Amino acid sequence: MSVDERLQVITRLERDRAVLELHGELDLAGAPLLTSEIERAEGKAPRILVLDLEDLQFVDSAGLRVMLGAHQRSVERGAQFALTPGTPQVQRLLAITGVTEHMQTIPSADETLLTGSGGPQAAA
Repeated sequence: MSVDERLQVITRLERDRAVLELHGELDLAGAPLLTSEIERAEGKAPRILVLDLEDLQFVDSAGLRVMLGAHQRSVERGAQFALTPGTPQVQRLLAITGVTEHMQTIPSADETLLTGSGGPQAAA
């Protein structure tokens, strides 16, 4: 696996949100890194957790499990959770697996979220 393929996570903590920018591939090897970064961000108790998938090239079932777990924890603590659309390949996988039906998708990590804890609608 080349350095370009390995998952890299850049975390931005802003006023009310934590944005995790994902770069590379989110697979079995990268899932523990993302889990760790999400847990670190959750420790800051943001009202909104956003996974920015714009530069994510690939995701597998291990990555999907991490996303679903983060979404569930956000709902349980009363926070919002959202994804950005990601690359066409990532969008297709999320649509096929039904993930987009359960998580709010926003056009960019800086968009305002709809009221609620993360439904499937995009912000207007």
